[in-house]
Amino acid sequence: MSNTQFKEKTFVNELLLDDQDHPFTKLETPLREDAFDLNDDEKIEIIEKHFKEIMHTLGLDLQDESLRGTPKRVAKMYVKELFSGLNPENEPAMTLFSNEYNYNEMLVEKNIQFYSCCEHHFVPIVGKVHVAYISNGKVIGLSKLHRIVNHFARRPQVQERMTIQIGNAIKNALMTDDVAVYVDADHQCVSSRGVKDQTSSTITSFYSGAFNKEEKRSEFLKVLSI
Repeated sequence: MSNTQFKEKTFVNELLLDDQDHPFTKLETPLREDAFDLNDDEKIEIIEKHFKEIMHTLGLDLQDESLRGTPKRVAKMYVKELFSGLNPENEPAMTLFSNEYNYNEMLVEKNIQFYSCCEHHFVPIVGKVHVAYISNGKVIGLSKLHRIVNHFARRPQVQERMTIQIGNAIKNALMTDDVAVYVDADHQCVSSRGVKDQTSSTITSFYSGAFNKEEKRSEFLKVLSI
């Protein structure tokens, strides 16, 4: 680890991720059954009204030229960007290809940048995801790995849950058990409020199949230079 990487790390044991009684590790994002009864335009209209009330309650002058359009901008950002991953219709299509090269070692995609939102305080979670898989006869375009990460990041999220969701999505898409996911993220609910610690980051991991074996897991972590 380089000098610039000397951060205090908060490690989450991957065994904890299997504990369904843990309040932060339910595999599905908590949604109501009627979550998609409204279309995007209807949601934007409703959120705009509510956010206007929030700004009004805070004492902001909504007639000011700079603030006048903010409720609509925030509403569109929530529905179309930050929380677009809530809608299953936005799930990326997974096109697979035959592993014609018979490559049977792990493939690692490092440093996938993501931006998410803490579901407890609705402030940003920003970090990087490293993923690896061993082909079971099929391979996937590298950009699709990025799209999987971003689909699950684009919603109010908990890092432990997101880690598992990404791992399971890659397993299901590639029909292989041999998947590893490593997430290193900064949480602004820690750095900008509360304890206001700007030096820590949070690490979570997901290992399945061959990556449950110490040799393959160590190989993966060595590639990440951890």
